[in-house]
Amino acid sequence: MEGPAIKRVVIAGGGTAGWMVAAALSKVLGKNLDIKLIESDEISTVGVGEATIPTLVTFHRLLDINEQAFMAATNATFKLGIQFENWRDVGRDYIHSFGLTGTDHWTAGFQHFWLKGRERGLAGDYGDYCLELKAAMESRFAHLPRGGMNYAFHLDAGLYAKFLRQFSEGFGVQRIEGKIVEVGTDAESGFIRTLKLDSGVDIDGDLFIDCTGFRGLLIGQTLGVGYEDWSHWLFCDSAVAAQTESVADAIPYTRSIAHGAGWQWRIPLQHRVGNGLVYSSRHLDDAAAIETLLGRLKGEELRTQPRVIKFRPGQRQQTWAKNCVAIGLSSGFLEPLESTSIHLIQRGIIRLMQMFPSRGICQSDIDEYNQQSSAEITHIRDFIVLHYHVTERQDTPFWRACRDLDIPPSLRHRIELFRETGRVFRVPNELFAENSWIQVMLGQGIMPQRHHPVADLMGDAELSAFLGGIKNQVDQTVRQLPTHQAYVERYCSTRGVGSRQRGRSFWEPSLLGISRAIVKSSAQRPQLQRNQRDSGSSGH
Repeated sequence: MEGPAIKRVVIAGGGTAGWMVAAALSKVLGKNLDIKLIESDEISTVGVGEATIPTLVTFHRLLDINEQAFMAATNATFKLGIQFENWRDVGRDYIHSFGLTGTDHWTAGFQHFWLKGRERGLAGDYGDYCLELKAAMESRFAHLPRGGMNYAFHLDAGLYAKFLRQFSEGFGVQRIEGKIVEVGTDAESGFIRTLKLDSGVDIDGDLFIDCTGFRGLLIGQTLGVGYEDWSHWLFCDSAVAAQTESVADAIPYTRSIAHGAGWQWRIPLQHRVGNGLVYSSRHLDDAAAIETLLGRLKGEELRTQPRVIKFRPGQRQQTWAKNCVAIGLSSGFLEPLESTSIHLIQRGIIRLMQMFPSRGICQSDIDEYNQQSSAEITHIRDFIVLHYHVTERQDTPFWRACRDLDIPPSLRHRIELFRETGRVFRVPNELFAENSWIQVMLGQGIMPQRHHPVADLMGDAELSAFLGGIKNQVDQTVRQLPTHQAYVERYCSTRGVGSRQRGRSFWEPSLLGISRAIVKSSAQRPQLQRNQRDSGSSGH
């Protein structure tokens, strides 16, 4: 153990990262800690991380955050996945949804039965067997019984920070306005001891959380922890963002539209649309990027000048050093393609709380924290590189360079395994599960060369009934769902508390039938032994 028992926690920086840290620590450990957060109204945050993934639903449940109140406060909408447009090739689109597709057998994933069905002319598109994907395509949504719909949110990042600030202050977090002008360290241990503000006030602490964004004021500039650059795998290093008025009903998915040197996002909120262009500065300059984005906007722009954001894909060599933990952009950044930034903030927080050094800093905790952090972001890196590398596009130098990448060996193995055998295995504690890898690899154009032999044990009649039953239940459920726009207006509209109170109960009558459909669908499994015994066609 090094240093004193941890009683005073100082969070350097606000924004989404800082206030998520404050919310979690104060809610769970606040009775034993003095928590201060330092931020300056004069320092702007990136504030464009407006698309999330389903792990945020879990984070809110852990903190007992009321979903309707959160969504109303942040003008949030629901998100069922991401539509990738022009990624495989110009004019070729697919959706990476949050749901499960089909039903697995214990020996093999559903994709093997689907592949066999395609071989026999019995199967439709892979997405036909995923509820969340089909609901997204039809722009429908509802909370389903038994957690029957996996979802995340589109939200206003600035309003989210304000919402979490109010939440945190309710549990005793003290916000201190000011700029950090000097960081004081212990001459012997090198630990951070105090942060001096421009007001002359010194803020002492035992544990410091670096949420200072790309600057990495504490972890990088003060403690000298280096940065591992991944720009040789991820070319995009710039983004330009703008906001526009809504011109249509909000859809329950993010649009990711590939262009000649990167991609564009469209994120629908209740009151506006978030827009941005992510690009490689080696293939597109800032002026051309702004011009490209402005030429693609729909609806009146709400800001006079789009914001240009520069970043360097990679990770901090250590995210915990001495008595400082970097969370958020200070710990590393990939790019916003799969909406993982808030998730990585959340994971850093949960990991810290699981290893919280209440009795003093322990090097074994630091080592374990850093190992887990590095492994997690590395798996996500591979998943994002997959989108760029596996493409049929050859129309611009950017996409040709992506195709020619010397990708990480870990990713090359996954691609070759799926291409040759149709198999996907999830790495322990990995964010993206098998179905995510399958959806993206199929969407980008990889078709497995063979399937698991267990699928051959089903005759045509049973395989057709198995696949058709799943598809019919998905279609039946989607037909009963309200439109996403209507559900948001009743569930969490900013127009009034009364409508929010009626939110979920308004749809209960129709959900009864959906619940029965889910139960029926979940009971369907490949009955391989029965098929082999009854049909005698297991070899076909």
